[in-house]
Amino acid sequence: QLQLVESGGGLVQPGGSLRLSCAAPGFTLSNYLIGWLRQTPGMERKGVACMGSLGDNADYVDSVKGRFTISRDNAKTTVYLQMNSLKPEDTGVYFCAAYSVNNFRGCPGWLHRQDYDYWGQGTQVTVSS
Repeated sequence: QLQLVESGGGLVQPGGSLRLSCAAPGFTLSNYLIGWLRQTPGMERKGVACMGSLGDNADYVDSVKGRFTISRDNAKTTVYLQMNSLKPEDTGVYFCAAYSVNNFRGCPGWLHRQDYDYWGQGTQVTVSS
């Protein structure tokens, strides 16, 4: 089955940047819609960004628009979340997730869904001075 391996989290000062990676060793992500979700203590996981299986038409929650960018590498094996101008409220555990669907453009409504087929292990992002 598909495995998602996350990396790139850490401690960063406000205004700093981090790039999270979500790798699927031995697999191509061409047949998967990808989401990035964030969880804070006592809260359910909420969508931050997503992209369709075609690697286009990304969507972002309002609080990160203009600061976060989701992308996919040329080999279609790794998805990234570039996070710039980080704020303390960006703190949380970030999960990547995959939904099996072929030739799907965009991710309409998926910022508000959690019924993904596969999940990464999560990586901690802490924004603090």
